[in-house]
Amino acid sequence: MDKKFTRRSFLTQLGIAGVTASVAGKVQAEEMKDENTVTEDIVPIAGSVAVSFTVNKKLHKLKLDPRTTLLDCLRENLRLPGTKKGCDHGQCGACTVHVNGRRVNSCLTLAIMCEGDEVTTIEGLGTPDKLHPMQAAFVECDAYQCGYCTSGQIMSASALLADKNTLLKCDADIKEAMSGNICRCGAYPNILAAIKKVKG
Repeated sequence: MDKKFTRRSFLTQLGIAGVTASVAGKVQAEEMKDENTVTEDIVPIAGSVAVSFTVNKKLHKLKLDPRTTLLDCLRENLRLPGTKKGCDHGQCGACTVHVNGRRVNSCLTLAIMCEGDEVTTIEGLGTPDKLHPMQAAFVECDAYQCGYCTSGQIMSASALLADKNTLLKCDADIKEAMSGNICRCGAYPNILAAIKKVKG
């Protein structure tokens, strides 16, 4: 029997081979990473299109994947996180913004559809020093709990009251008009109170 080849020597050789392969693979991966790393700033996404629109009174000229939603553009490209991504299916209203003064679900709106438009987000509605009346009413009426839906609620409510063609004769009318905005915490009575405060 060959004494030079033992179980111990076999395991030792196996361990050395494993370490060698691991290190070699890591070095190769690092080399590939250096060669293939491309940022969007250097090379635009293939098929990107130019789009320009005004957001909170500031003109933005962008190159975007034509499939980019207005919501993702606002949050990821323009770094405006006040507009929330809730359901991403147009069912909760957390992403509501104003486009040319009308409320829209930004998750269902492609950014390229807003070419030349005026977009307003919660960041452009008021400032901490000078709140929009609806923002102030939400604070006074404690019309929020977790706050995730609040920006969408405020954007929807402010556009609702600015629309002179919408008849709001009673509480039921307001509830119906705001039915596209869901509050999972159930702060509806206070939201209604805030809207009525501004309306009144």
